[in-house]
Amino acid sequence: MATAPARIAAEPLREWAQPLTGEAAGYDPLMDAIGDARVVCLGEATHGTHEFYRERCVITRRLVEEKGFTAVAVEADWPDAYEVNRWVRGVSEAATAEAALRGFKRFPAWMWRNHDVVELVTWLRGWNDALPTGATKVGFYGLDLYSLFTSIEAVLRYLETVDPEAAQRARYRYSCFEHFGEDAQAYGYAATFGMSRSCEDAVVQELVELRRRAAELARRDGRVPEDAYFNAERNAVVIKDAEEYYRTMFTGRISSWNLRDRHMAETVDALLKHFDGTTGRRTRIVIWEHNSHVGDARFTDMGRQGEWTVGQLMREHYGPETCLVGFTTHRGTVTAASDWGAPAERKRVRPALPGSYEELLHDAEIPSFLLTMPSRSEVAELLAEPRLERAIGVIYLPRTERVSHYFHAELSRQFDAVVHFDETRAVEPLEATAEWHAGEPPETFPTGI
Repeated sequence: MATAPARIAAEPLREWAQPLTGEAAGYDPLMDAIGDARVVCLGEATHGTHEFYRERCVITRRLVEEKGFTAVAVEADWPDAYEVNRWVRGVSEAATAEAALRGFKRFPAWMWRNHDVVELVTWLRGWNDALPTGATKVGFYGLDLYSLFTSIEAVLRYLETVDPEAAQRARYRYSCFEHFGEDAQAYGYAATFGMSRSCEDAVVQELVELRRRAAELARRDGRVPEDAYFNAERNAVVIKDAEEYYRTMFTGRISSWNLRDRHMAETVDALLKHFDGTTGRRTRIVIWEHNSHVGDARFTDMGRQGEWTVGQLMREHYGPETCLVGFTTHRGTVTAASDWGAPAERKRVRPALPGSYEELLHDAEIPSFLLTMPSRSEVAELLAEPRLERAIGVIYLPRTERVSHYFHAELSRQFDAVVHFDETRAVEPLEATAEWHAGEPPETFPTGI
């Protein structure tokens, strides 16, 4: 229970909070706040919390059903997500949602190969199947750029179908990466420090050729599925940006972060432009990414250090047609790893640090609630005071979390709305191991003191 001073400090939150009881109607104030926005970004304070996935599913369903959203874009690789897109549209050979998600093999697979995502894509498939003939189906797309080699395979498959000679030229250009197997970081390191020639010119040349021949190649799409050229062109963009990203990651964190978020924002722009053109209507898109991507960086430590984010770029491009929603938790469990590439574990999330937003939201003493924050309101002013904010990615190291998982932010300027769950539990991977089921032992193990 909060102390008396803490209760007083949190009083405006109790007055403004919309308690969430599990009913979709609890998000009515958020639907009102979203209004006619065409870009809605739904965040998460971790990459492994069940409640964040579940509630984003609830909100996404309402956006599709009530506001006509027709695209879901997530923090995932384009080619892996595109297989899910084909399944929800009913043009995949995969028999089940689990099979459609099989492309998510790269660490951290649990982000998308989990039971909550299965529920979402199963619902999307059912929604699309029930639409009348000719109606715009809802798609599922990846925004990230890690899929250098998988995207190369996708471009080559497309060209081999529509123009084998062009496929030969592309294969020659992409052969620049052959010495590195499928280790993109090894390529980046070697190219950055002069141990190997850069593939930059080759990947740019391939993208330029693909775009120059867009109309000609599109006329040959009778042999391949609808939107095949768009898929190939997006993969070629991923290859170009991934090549640059893997070179940049060894020269500075800020430059590589900015390149990645710029790529994701430009992919959103490309999706909107493409579907505006093919459907003849104003496309609306919902984005699922971490808080650190969908929040506006200008109101965080990261922004003051020179980083920008997808949320910031969306606000700058689409203005009031953008709505940014953050998600927070005070304590519980989370699916995360102890190192990059390490197995998924079910770890305990420590109670929020004193002086953090999570502690302040905890002091409201409401198990779960929604906050919309009109400007100049009392709650907006309270949540504009700089405080610590927690961010847990795919790696969680509780013993060092002040340094590794907290930064200063101005919450009501960073987001347009916040969803808080005081206690949360780990998202369950489709391939949960015995280690994951066992969970993290108490900090006092093995003494029990």
